Order: sequence, then structure tokens, then C-alpha cells
Amino acid sequence: MTVFILVAGAFTGPHVWRDTAARLTADGAEVRTVALTGLGGRPADPGEAVDLETHVADVLAVIDAVAAETGGEIVLVGHDYGIHPVLGAADRRAGSIARIVHLDAGMPRDGVPALAAVPDQRLREELMERAAGSGERGTGGELPPPARDAWSRWGSTAGLSGAALDGLTALAAPQPLGTLLQPLRLTGAVADVPVTGVLCTGNGPGVEMLQILVDVGDPALRSLAEARVPFLELPTGHWPMLSCPAALAETLIEAASGGGHRLIAADASRTPAHLRPFLLDVPDRPRERTGNTDLYLPDGPGPHPAVVFVHGGPVPAEARPTPRDWPTLTGYARHVAGQGVVGVTLDHRLHAVTDYEVAAADVTDAVERVRADPRVDADRIVLWFFSGGGPIVADWLTDPPPWLRCVAANYPILAPLPSWGLDDTRFHPVRAVSRAGRLPVVLVRAERESAEIAATVEEFLTEAARCGANIEVIDVPEGRHGFETLDPTDGGREAVHRAVGAVLARLKG
Repeated sequence: MTVFILVAGAFTGPHVWRDTAARLTADGAEVRTVALTGLGGRPADPGEAVDLETHVADVLAVIDAVAAETGGEIVLVGHDYGIHPVLGAADRRAGSIARIVHLDAGMPRDGVPALAAVPDQRLREELMERAAGSGERGTGGELPPPARDAWSRWGSTAGLSGAALDGLTALAAPQPLGTLLQPLRLTGAVADVPVTGVLCTGNGPGVEMLQILVDVGDPALRSLAEARVPFLELPTGHWPMLSCPAALAETLIEAASGGGHRLIAADASRTPAHLRPFLLDVPDRPRERTGNTDLYLPDGPGPHPAVVFVHGGPVPAEARPTPRDWPTLTGYARHVAGQGVVGVTLDHRLHAVTDYEVAAADVTDAVERVRADPRVDADRIVLWFFSGGGPIVADWLTDPPPWLRCVAANYPILAPLPSWGLDDTRFHPVRAVSRAGRLPVVLVRAERESAEIAATVEEFLTEAARCGANIEVIDVPEGRHGFETLDPTDGGREAVHRAVGAVLARLKG
């Protein structure tokens, strides 16, 4: 018999598993929920410092009880923060665990505290300052649970009903600070335990996006691909045990059996999706490379208008070739150069979601250098953003300069994703669009976009409609994120032609 041991995340306790546990039990599994000290388990003793080791001990007690009582096949499930005590306990009982399931949780490493996985950057900094000021890292103090409207700082609430959100808030408990500040300690034994990841696509990337990140060289995901770790998806936010308990139960049963989609490791015999040919057959053009910028030049001396293509990300610093040589960017640049416009590709330093400041500065610097080129008409410039470069759009929507004739964006991220913890950043196009005036925006929307990115696009379009922004939407039927190399269909080609035509009409008009 399979015995699921379920460990809840920050501020929550065994109560969140009620409906999922009932479904698992109905399907013939045995279920144990771990009551962590201070989070539905025993109250902390006066003066007791509750830390990660306390919670590891709580999980170990349940593992040992199950092993003694049932001898069943143990599947340890850790949600959110819960994956940290799960891994700590499994490292000490590796021979007793059949599988670990990371339920919308990261892949913690030895020596790293759970605080590093808190999505809200400002909150991480506040907690580190508090710990440094006390001089007692890992001991004492509590973090109050979120208010009803603040749960999104910890993960997407997509799929939660009002009643579920009320219940989550009413039953939440303070999180002992030591559980977030004490580093996880692993001997390495847990590496031999099979692992499955369950991705909540309303809160973070799905399998398809993870594969793209593997292909561009993300080292952590590349190791997961090489280890053949299976992944399963749930189309919901960060609390699937509350938003879709039946679907979660089915997913956990599949995970226990080893099911799921495995990422494909880098292989010289396989061309990654982002390096496949551009969907249009466009002739080559003369290219000039200076620093981090390439210019694809049209015929004639100019000055010509220019389109600057801004790649997405984050892209690992080690990625080769670098984005300015990826077929999508070079394909668009050659295409517009063939129509009398300078096409510009560049590399910027968006290597992590914390790099938007430096990436935006790289883009601004490249634009100024392009405008200073005597072959470029400095008063006729378009910026065209892709994917994770989308948040940088906000800088150009806010009081756009007169020489900026249009902004375009393909399958963009138009608000910080919940898992980034950057809601207060200036890189928030939804909030900036009301300041764009009549600046034309051409938005290319992929029909098969991931749920988390599609939500930011819809939020942007809703705000754009409210403030009367000048938006043209071009839909790509059946298109995916990165359709220019993933989906060489007639619909995709038509969308590219429409988008380029719309941009050039505004640039040359």
C-alpha cells in the first residue's frame, strides 16, 4: 500500500489537506498529514526556539511511525516551505522513502535556508535585516501570517474561491522565523531517492517552459533533465489542495507511480527549439557587430528608421550562442532590413529576475548608440520586446519620447509573475500603460500561451482598454510561446507578416 505523508507550506497546517486526503483515501491509499510544531502541531514551549530542525524532527516522527506500523511504500509530499523539512527528514531516512514529491516547491540545496525560496524579494531582505539585528540567526520570533489580500506575495491565488481564501486566512498561523532562517543540512543520501515535481502553472512555468530553460543552458534544470526527473502539471495557482483537491489527488497518485513528463537533456544531435530555423525564409543581410549590438543594414546610405529587438529571459550568462544570434531575433532583423529598416539585435544582462535594472540599462544604452549612428534616423525608432523582456516595456510606456514611434511585444510577460516576488518593481507594464498616451503598441499573442503569462497579458489589455491606450492585438492561432521556431505554420507566418507590417506602417508613417 502507498502511504502519502503530506507536509504543508508556510503558515498552514494539516487542515489544508482535508479534501485531498479524503480523495486519496477513497482511492485506496493511506494518508498521514504532518502537524509541524507551531503550525497545527504542538505549541512551542515558552522560550523554545522553533527552527527547521524542529520541523525535520516532526516529519521524522511520522516517517518512523509509518515504517513501524504499516511497512507501506512511503511517498513524501512537500508543498512550498514544506519541502525543506521533507528533504531534511528524507536525507536521514533515505532507505524508507519510495519517492519525494515537490508540490509547487523549489529544489533546495544543502546549506541554503528556506528564506532563499521566499518569492517576495523585499520580504527576504526585511527578514535578513531582522535576523542580522538580533544576532541570533535561526532562533526566536515569528512571522505573522498574511492578510487576506496579501497571500499573493507568497504565491498565486489563482483558482481559489472567496470561501477558500477566507478559510486559508482564518486558519493561518505565524511562521516561526527560525524555520526560514536556519540552513538546510543534507548529507547527500537523499540524492538516491526518486523525485517528482508537480508544477502549478498558474504560479510558475510549465513543462514546456522548463524545457526551453534547459535548452538555453539553465544549470539547475539541466541537471534535472540529466537525472530524468518527471514533472506533472496542474492548471491552478499555488494552493492546489484548496483550489482543485480532486485533481491534486489524481496527480499525486500518478506521481507515486513514477509517471510524468521528463525533460530532454542537452544533446548535440538535437537542435533546441530556440535554435531551430525562423519560420520565414528571409535572405541574409550585411551585419555589423559592435560590443553587445548587431546592426542588420538595408540597402542605401540612409538614414533609415530602426527596429531594436529585445530578447527575453532570464538567460544564463553561459548560454551559447547568445540571444542576439538566436534565429528568431536574427530572422526578424533580416526581415525588416529587407524592407528598408535597420534591424538591431543585442545581448542584455537579464540572467535572473533580479537583473531587470541592469538589463534595462543595457537596452537604453544600446538604443542611444543606435540613434547616434549616422545611418539611422534618430527620430524613427521602434522597440520590439520578446517574452521575459516584456517587463522592460514599462520604462518606455512611461512618458515615451517623441522619437519612439511604436512598441511591439511578442508573447510578453507584462507584469511580474507571482513566483518572482517583484510586485513593487517599476517593471510593471500593466501599471505603466496609462502613461503611454497615444504611443502605438503592437501585441502578438500566442493562443497556446502558458496560463501564468497569459494572465499578465489579459491584465494588461484590461487596463489598456480602461485608459484608452492605442493597442493592436495580433493573435497566433495554435501558436506557442516562441512560435517563430516552434510552430512554422501558415498561421504563424501570417502573424509575423501582420506584425511586421503593423510596426513598419507606424514607423514609416
